[in-house]
Amino acid sequence: MSDNMTLHLKIWRQPRGEKKGQMISYTAKDVNPDMSFLEMLDVLNEELIKKGELPVEFDSDCREGICGTCGQVIAGVAHGPKKAIATCQLHMRNFNDGDTITVEPFRAKAFPVIKDLVIDRSAFDRIIAKGGYISVNTGSAPEANSVPVGRDVAETAMDAAACIGCGACVAACPNASASLFVGAKVSQYALMPQGHPERKIRLRKMSSQMDAEGFGDCSNHGECQAVCPEEISITTIGRMRREFIRALFP
Repeated sequence: MSDNMTLHLKIWRQPRGEKKGQMISYTAKDVNPDMSFLEMLDVLNEELIKKGELPVEFDSDCREGICGTCGQVIAGVAHGPKKAIATCQLHMRNFNDGDTITVEPFRAKAFPVIKDLVIDRSAFDRIIAKGGYISVNTGSAPEANSVPVGRDVAETAMDAAACIGCGACVAACPNASASLFVGAKVSQYALMPQGHPERKIRLRKMSSQMDAEGFGDCSNHGECQAVCPEEISITTIGRMRREFIRALFP
């Protein structure tokens, strides 16, 4: 007897541009529990193409939980019901035969829908362009021990740097805040000595761009931390706020 499942999907379909979208129902049959969620969508799209219908547009690249491009709101949760994974790491064994699953794009004013489940995340790129880097002189790399960094500091900075910029934090936040993303990027540099010279101007520029993009304010719901595939802590938001206070003074 086959262990394959039949699933009922309600997927957001929206034409390109600013045209209105709607949820469309599909039935996915013979779904192997070992398929990833994206593989299941691939199979669905193959069936749609055979029928002469338009496939469901969605983003993906590495399919290894590294790049963050595959984000979708699945069953009401950014990246789906399993914790600390990206959408591409979600497997169909996390669902039951006969389940009805809603699939939507990440929704935020700053993340306009391009088509179906594909959104424009370039707002994150513009925030990074404002200060998500350090300025260094070119030339050979300095000797590794010339700038000593404590282990705890280094590990905390690396934890923040693990952010893949997927946008799940924005999708989960009732205010569509990007504070966890910006907090992580600010933290990874503010903690390390190489990032200290530009820490004030970095914070001012990145926070100003975050506001200009239309992201909301953080009100400490904690939903961002709950859905983050890299489990970035909301302590990075607290650090960003402290850096903001520091940036107010010469």
